[in-house]
Amino acid sequence: MYTTVTISKGTTQMKSDNLKKRILKELYSEKVLSCADLSLRIKKSLPLVAKSVNELIEEKYVTEVGHGPSSGGRRPIMYSLKPQEKLIVAVAMDQLSTHIVIYDLMHNQLSDTKMIELKLENNPDALPELISLIDSYILDSGFSRESIIGVGISMPGFVDVKKGINYSFLDAGGRSLQKYIADRLDLPVYIDNDSCLIALAELKFGLARSKQNVMVINVAWGIGLGMILNGEIFRGHSGFAGEFSHIPTSNEGLLCSCGKRGCLETEASLVVVARKAVEGIKEGRVSSLQQELNDHTRLPGDVVMEAANKGDQFAIELLSQAGYSIGKGLAVLIHIINPSAIILSGRGAVVGRILSASIQQSLHKYAIPRLAESTELQISQLGSEAALIGAAALVMEYVGEEIGTNGTSA
Repeated sequence: MYTTVTISKGTTQMKSDNLKKRILKELYSEKVLSCADLSLRIKKSLPLVAKSVNELIEEKYVTEVGHGPSSGGRRPIMYSLKPQEKLIVAVAMDQLSTHIVIYDLMHNQLSDTKMIELKLENNPDALPELISLIDSYILDSGFSRESIIGVGISMPGFVDVKKGINYSFLDAGGRSLQKYIADRLDLPVYIDNDSCLIALAELKFGLARSKQNVMVINVAWGIGLGMILNGEIFRGHSGFAGEFSHIPTSNEGLLCSCGKRGCLETEASLVVVARKAVEGIKEGRVSSLQQELNDHTRLPGDVVMEAANKGDQFAIELLSQAGYSIGKGLAVLIHIINPSAIILSGRGAVVGRILSASIQQSLHKYAIPRLAESTELQISQLGSEAALIGAAALVMEYVGEEIGTNGTSA
């Protein structure tokens, strides 16, 4: 049985441990800081911060990286997390495929990203396949398990992070999914909803940094939403806030996976866009997609997005229709939340320019101008890597903590 990673080995001083956890999180986000910088950010005395930094150096988490600029006195020593010493396994899942990669604590990617097709819906073998993938990937990487501080998994569905359960996919027989995977990998494991982790990636490293109220739209096989309120990820009373896909945008329409009709997902998800593309080709629409969709080694949604970026008019038309529906849903969010920004992130960020044009057109029709004009629509710079970056950041949110209530065991 693995033991939960602890930062201060041998110390029983909870305050010291908590301070070191905060230092690790600050260095992970900012990469390089001095003790004075850390003291200001954490609001702890400089001697106390310096003592904790020295302990983290001894524990091989932190290293000196030279001197910073001086404002007139002695140049400060700068510190960062130690590259390639402690590692994170990041896993990003969607309904159809899974990606996995290994990062160090300086965000360096140390292994090639591996992608496998792994269908989650109605697939009882999905969980053992996931565990096998992670286990074999670690083995093939050549890195020791002892160097891995945790595995972060981004996944779709109703994820209860407190209980470690996904109520939509990857059934562990009623047990904690998080603990089930952790026990089999013999490593600390942390799971969360993909849209929440994409929002976490944007908050830590993307366009949402230093912003208080931001809506992050995960354009993928569904239409997810990560909510940043008052500078923190907002989950709501039961932990499931942000089910943007199931906002009713029409009175009729196709039956949604949730069992209702008229959900945004049935009009704007990449699955729907791909299905409309196939149907249009069968009906005689002229498009480069006629040949491209025959390539069964690639996911149809990705094919449509690539064709749109190359100027295919049918593909652009389909994505524009999806964007208009997304804009209708965003008008509701703007009226309720009044965010400073809405960020288009996730897989669909690659066609963000196409989507944003039709989203703006929809906002002009459905949103009150005074509110819409104060909300900036932005396209993520993290793109398809956002879920992996968020999965790695999730591990750093918990590193060094005893989190038995989340389903892991000490």
